[in-house]
Parts: sequence; structure tokens; C-alpha cells
Amino acid sequence: MDLSELNVFLTVARERSFSRAAQKLFRTQPAVSITIRKLEDEVGEPLFARGARSGQLTDAGRLLIGYAERILNLRDEIRRAVDDLRSGGRGELSLGVNESSIHALLPVLARYRQLFPEVHLAVRRTFSRDIPTELLNYRLDLGVASFVPQEPQLAAIKIFRDELALVVSPKHRLAKRGRADLADLGEENFVAHIVESPFRQRVMQLFAKHHVPLRMNIELPTIESIKRFVQMDIGIAIVPRMCVRWEIEQGLLVEVKVRQLRMPRDLYLLYRRREPLSHSAKAMFELLKPGSTPQGQPGGET
Repeated sequence: MDLSELNVFLTVARERSFSRAAQKLFRTQPAVSITIRKLEDEVGEPLFARGARSGQLTDAGRLLIGYAERILNLRDEIRRAVDDLRSGGRGELSLGVNESSIHALLPVLARYRQLFPEVHLAVRRTFSRDIPTELLNYRLDLGVASFVPQEPQLAAIKIFRDELALVVSPKHRLAKRGRADLADLGEENFVAHIVESPFRQRVMQLFAKHHVPLRMNIELPTIESIKRFVQMDIGIAIVPRMCVRWEIEQGLLVEVKVRQLRMPRDLYLLYRRREPLSHSAKAMFELLKPGSTPQGQPGGET
């Protein structure tokens, strides 16, 4: 089994067509079919359902997809690592973060650009739950999430501590008070993030525990849209403080301290355990973890 066969297999699986895959690979359809048959002989199982024009995968084909993607991504990772070595750190860095975490990283990313202007820095918006898989499949060099992954191949270090904060419009009745009890929020309309997360569940459980209604009448897809709605006094919101720090400083939003709302939110830098970091990734590691000098196996594992 060679890498070119896996590449042909993935192309057919993604295109769901032997003919479209052949066009994309600049090969003839018979040549693609021969490659797939050869791969099936090596695997010992059919990978595509016979007679299926759409390139429908068998159970063995669906199983092979994950391994094939990981192998080819690892090949690309090897190429990037060698290029990084040759270029003396003028390589690439792929960092996976969710929408809210990027706010904590912006100062570090700006510093990184100043220090390493020749590195191609790709910050990819990724759902937190998907970051471990993306790391293991070598689609990311580093990741940032609000949890420690369960996968034994991954390690994590704490890089930032934040809290959830209740914010309201400067026009809101609670803005002048600056403080509130959870019971004061039972009649309020909340603008919520539509993305499920452990912290969303914890907030819902907190309100249920104190028998206070939580009226999430508006659900929006981004933190930025939530902030705009709160500024327009359409509702109030509970969001990570780091996402609204600038708006609070500028007077666009007001934070209201809620006595029962004490939810620290830690951010962790995730990386593949026992694998050397590239020059580019090592530099980012050192900026995010002051005083740490990772050499092959970054320290400070959690």
C-alpha cells in the first residue's frame, strides 16, 4: 500500500464518483479503477459497493478513510517539518481555536507576528470538541480549548484563566446598580450562544438549582452578534469576560456582578504528546507559556 493509492482512494470517496475523481487527478477512469482494485486486494476487503455509481463506501471503506487521512496528513506534516528545519523557522503554524478563545490570544498572536514575520500563521476557527481529533489527524500543530482532552496521545498546559460575566446595555436597569442576585434575572431576556458547550449547561443548571427561570428567547451563532444585541438593549448575556473586556472599557457594555455566578474558565494549550515541536510551534509555545522552553517533549503537562 503506497501513499498514491490512498490519495486516489480519498479522492474517489470525497468526489463520490470514479469519473470526477479521475478528472481531478488528471488520470483516466480505468486507471483510477485499477488503483482502487489494487488497494482492495491489499486491504482484503471491497472499499466501494459494486455497481454503485456514486462511489458508495463499504464498511471497510469508511473505516479506511480515517486512517488514510491521518497517514496523508502526517506525510504533509513531515514535509512542513523538514521545510521548517531548512528555512530556520520561516515555516507554517496551524493553530486551532474556538470563537471565544481567540480574544485571549490576540495579544500573543500580535507579538508572534512581530517576532516571526516570515512564518505563515493560520488560525483556524474550530469547535472545541473537534480540536483533539484535528490534532491527532495532523490538521493542526497546536490547539487551544477550555478543557483537558481525554486522549492519551495529547497533553495540555494551562495558559489563561477567565470567568463568565453578565453584561447589559448601559441603558439597562441593572447597569447603574452594578450588582444583582440571580433571582433578579428571572424576568430578563437572555441572548444566548446557539453552540452547545459545558459552560452553557452549567449556567442552565445554576438557574435550575436556584429555581430561577432562564429565558433564552434569542440564540445567535457568534459572540460578536450577541454583543451587538446586548448593546442595542435587546437582551442581556452571559459570556466569557475576555470577549467583552474592550466593550466594557469603552463603556459600550456594563458588567453586572451576580453573587451566585462564579464560573472560572481555564484555557489550555493542547499538543501531541512526545512529539517534537517545529521551530514555529515551539516559538508559539514559549510565548503562551512564559518561562517554558519545550525541547521535543514540552513540559508542564496536565
